[in-house]
Amino acid sequence: MKAVNKLAVLFSLIALSALSAIAKTEEQVYLESCRKEPGVPVPVAVVSPSVGPEYAGTTVQLEFIVDATGKPADLSVKSDTDSTLAAAVTDAVKKWRFAPVITNGVAVATKVSLPIRIVDDSLAGTR
Repeated sequence: MKAVNKLAVLFSLIALSALSAIAKTEEQVYLESCRKEPGVPVPVAVVSPSVGPEYAGTTVQLEFIVDATGKPADLSVKSDTDSTLAAAVTDAVKKWRFAPVITNGVAVATKVSLPIRIVDDSLAGTR
């Protein structure tokens, strides 16, 4: 009987681990979809901005430098957007981390122009 219970628990754990592998956060999906080209800093950790549903569908254009350590610096908003949304997006991107560009074996600072599109959470997974 104990062997049967252990087997049932094992199958349950396998099923749960398979489900958790399928259920990805928006951030994980974004990271997997990023272009990985030479000369382009690649995000390795992202934070979504905390904004209300009224901003769904809005795009905020940011420019910033990814420094040699992979941290964003000198962020500026290049699109015409309200200050609440601009602050939320800027604060979130400040927490992002990138794999910096490597030139001749050395990490270098790189200028980035990045559109951040706000997606309605209720539509996540339907994109």
